[in-house]
Amino acid sequence: MLRASALAASLALVGAATACDSSTGSGSGSGSGQSYTFGLANQQESVTFPAAIAKGAKDKADQLGIKLVALDSQGDQAKQASQVQDLIAQRVSAILLVPLSPGPAQALVDQAATAGIPIGTAHGYVGADRDVKDPYPKLKFVIDENEAGAGGTAGKMALEALPGGGKVAVITGAAGFVENTTRVTQFKAALDGAGGGKYTVVATQPGNWTKQDGQSACQNILAANRDVGLFYAISDDMAVGCAAAVKSANSTAKIIGVGGSQSGIAAIKTGGLYGTVCYKPYDEGAMAVQMMYDVLTGKVTGAPKTTFYDTPGITAGNVASCTPQW
Repeated sequence: MLRASALAASLALVGAATACDSSTGSGSGSGSGQSYTFGLANQQESVTFPAAIAKGAKDKADQLGIKLVALDSQGDQAKQASQVQDLIAQRVSAILLVPLSPGPAQALVDQAATAGIPIGTAHGYVGADRDVKDPYPKLKFVIDENEAGAGGTAGKMALEALPGGGKVAVITGAAGFVENTTRVTQFKAALDGAGGGKYTVVATQPGNWTKQDGQSACQNILAANRDVGLFYAISDDMAVGCAAAVKSANSTAKIIGVGGSQSGIAAIKTGGLYGTVCYKPYDEGAMAVQMMYDVLTGKVTGAPKTTFYDTPGITAGNVASCTPQW
């Protein structure tokens, strides 16, 4: 979930050609958006999370009668910059940006704003070290998961999964991703809130967003700390890999992930994971198109705001409430 993430395969900057897809809405809704063309500058559609964002955006655009030009940066920051510049040159009605990194994204937003093209973001922030509740002022809106809140939700589940306390290990994503901080800070705060040094984080290793590296990281930690009681992997892919390592080591450690992916939900059902946090990328893409449409039609005005959609904690007891969207 490359910011996301956020996401696993953003590490593999694949391919040469930019994957482009233009979709003209059939006007199954009001049809009043047929004069609009939106550009979607996405992260990497070979990864299931941003692919689901694109699907939600395309379906909502079709419903509203909007032409959507969807561009895939394939995880390449330079390519995303070039694609945003292309959308500006095409004079699209608006741009929806799924940013790869907050710092470089600010320059892209500046360029769109200078050209007079409204721009909003989904699944990511703009501006390094900027508070998520204080969006970059040149944006029209931010729609996102509450990453910090997700970490707090995971922390509460950790207290339930390991009520007696014990050793905890954290599996982060690849180096440089903001989620390594945003998804971990409130998780650790929840453990500290139990008081008395009841929980101790004994290791933190990168799992690089992938199942394979998540498994390797957990294997390494278990080799040095056989009595780890809980692993917190900040994405479901890494959590599922960690589950394989735990099983192989005959460990009883509980595992918590983030994302509500198909693999994560399946692992909760089979007992491999204790829990996850349910993200909804398809809904997020649809919300972004609707929000921009509302901006252009005057329904949304004023300073930009951050909109978080609901991301509940999921365990075996309520697993049916999270239908995977990626």
